[in-house]
Amino acid sequence: MKKISGISMRWFCTTFCVITGIVIIFAVTAIFLIRGYYYNYVQMTLDSHASDLVDSYFSNYIGSSEDTFVKGAINFVESFRDKNMMDVWVIDSSGKPIVSSSGFKIEPDTVMPDYEIAVESETDKGSWRGRLSTGEKVMATTAMLPAVKGQAAGAVRYVCSLEDVDRALVSISILIFTIAAVILLLVSASGRFFIRSIVGPVLRINETAKKIAKGDLSVRLDSVGMHDEIDELCSTFNNMAEALGEAESMKNDFISTISHELRTPLTAIKGWGETLVQIGSTDPETTQKGMEVIISESQRLSEMVEELLDFSRMQNGKMQLVSNKIDVLAELDDAVFTMKDRTERAGLELIYNVPHMPLPMYGDAARIRQVFVNLLDNAIKYNEHAGKVIVFAEIHGSNLVIYFTDTGCGIAPENIPRVKDKFFRANLSVHGTGIGLAVADEIIKLHGGTMEINSVLGEGTTITVTLPVEATEAQVTSPERKEINE
Repeated sequence: MKKISGISMRWFCTTFCVITGIVIIFAVTAIFLIRGYYYNYVQMTLDSHASDLVDSYFSNYIGSSEDTFVKGAINFVESFRDKNMMDVWVIDSSGKPIVSSSGFKIEPDTVMPDYEIAVESETDKGSWRGRLSTGEKVMATTAMLPAVKGQAAGAVRYVCSLEDVDRALVSISILIFTIAAVILLLVSASGRFFIRSIVGPVLRINETAKKIAKGDLSVRLDSVGMHDEIDELCSTFNNMAEALGEAESMKNDFISTISHELRTPLTAIKGWGETLVQIGSTDPETTQKGMEVIISESQRLSEMVEELLDFSRMQNGKMQLVSNKIDVLAELDDAVFTMKDRTERAGLELIYNVPHMPLPMYGDAARIRQVFVNLLDNAIKYNEHAGKVIVFAEIHGSNLVIYFTDTGCGIAPENIPRVKDKFFRANLSVHGTGIGLAVADEIIKLHGGTMEINSVLGEGTTITVTLPVEATEAQVTSPERKEINE
């Protein structure tokens, strides 16, 4: 649950808080804009009434007697059409309201800030927004009538209540904040769903990883069905678990195999050693045979240990070459003739066909010879009695291409891509550690070459090694065929 709380809290503190702030800012801004729009509309309405038409109407009454002015004011108020929207007052020259469209008596001491502003204004108009003594919120505009002989003739005041406007604004504000709350709820719900859609699989991956860490390599993750990065991660995790399972299985097979491979020569050495101790020097022939077996099996152990050391260096990236200019075909000759006796003992025919010429390249002679011996050893081990081991080489431009072919059991098509993997053994009936080809492939890569494997199950295998060489004038010479039969 700590994971959920952590991710959810980070999401809340970043995305949700930012969205909430933006929504609130938009909501408040919208309310202020709408409020300003309504208030401006009321102000424009008041200003439109306080126009020059008022001056035109009262032009016949300005400068006349007080009774005539009052009579004109009453007629003006009674003919006013927008009484339901606002109240209109007529103010005399002394600044006292004399008539109102509401019909109610106006107190003499009524405060009229807009009138005072209009009196002082060059435009003869004044506006004010505030509250009356009754507490009612209003907006008022006063328009002064043309002066007569430098003296004020009176004014017309329009007063509009803002209570209905404010109630409408409150309703609009509630609506806006409701919409904002709904938006935030939707964002929160979608965010929680999105977070859970990520955190849930992450927790399952975490639990599965813990099981794998404890050694259970059979666990797998189910797809979340979203076809997104989480699904891809689950698929990658399953592939990793499967690869780990295969690696674990191969490791166990390797340990079992290497234990058997080590036990066989050690048993032979121990057995012959005990025999030689018992017979002493009484049987020179048996002693000679025993010593030969001990030396042979010791050499086999030494080669096995060296192969394991090479593999360890390869895994750690510490395999190094002692490179010099070498004759690569001479190294191939040495490897072939080294394996000649073993080929004969296995009842195989060795066919050797390479260019008969020096072919220089820059590399590690011992490592190159190790690769050739390893490939020939595989060609012999996985062959059948009376079969053939064919080594053929040809030059293609600045590359030497060598084919190591046997007529043995072959490799199943599904196993060909894996035969160079560490610990993998395509044929468990043949002794081996499963790391020889991996080491050989690494050595070839360190020399800038490639090693490819082609095989047909039941017919045989061909391993093609390509190495960069130095161009020579003799490369146009046709290869001399060498055949070594049993």
